[in-house]
Amino acid sequence: MNMTTERKPIIEGKVKTVYPGDNVDQVIIEYHDKVPAGNGEKKDNPIGKGSLCCSISSILFEKLSKDNIPNHYIDMIGHNKMICRAVDIVPLEVICRNRAAGSIVRETTLTEGQPLPSPIVEFFLKDDTKNDPLLTTDRVCLMGYDPQPFIDMTLLINNTLRQMFYILGIDLVDFKVEYGYTPHGELLLADEISPDSMRLWKIGTNERFDKDLFRKGEGDIVPAYRVILEKLRPLAIS
Repeated sequence: MNMTTERKPIIEGKVKTVYPGDNVDQVIIEYHDKVPAGNGEKKDNPIGKGSLCCSISSILFEKLSKDNIPNHYIDMIGHNKMICRAVDIVPLEVICRNRAAGSIVRETTLTEGQPLPSPIVEFFLKDDTKNDPLLTTDRVCLMGYDPQPFIDMTLLINNTLRQMFYILGIDLVDFKVEYGYTPHGELLLADEISPDSMRLWKIGTNERFDKDLFRKGEGDIVPAYRVILEKLRPLAIS
């Protein structure tokens, strides 16, 4: 039975839809077989992608919970839906980088794949109409947010996931996360954490297992995401 058929969406995003849950403090997030790039300028509908991202996100959320990193995940229901705690999403995209890739290469003198001396955390405004501009920490403060809690939690996430992926033979190049506040003011990791929102390269060859395959037209993301899920499955039952 489709639990979301009779529910009015709260938010309809590019790859996910958020519905009210059975309790006022919960929501249902449905992952779709959609993949956009360039703020939606490039699109596709790869079959099975939504289920893969939902499954990967659920495993990673559970792993982070075990490491005492608070997040909104409660449980997975069906193959492409999860129940989560309701939060007020902060209009910031927070990116942690371990190696140079993407915009930092386009906008600096760094080269693709260049290791960084230590992980860095960057902030971007979550607003497609403004092309998600890079923000200074001063601008984050002017928006009414203390950047330090976001930096601290993002570095903790990086430490956990980077070590985990290294054991699996994967280099966590970078990742994007979003945060939200509960009605009681608790800061939680939210949204999703999957190959849609991170760069994952095979150690030794730099083979990609992430959304860049679609962005760069280098291959099918579904088999690549499936490889990541199969590597993560033992964590789900450990």
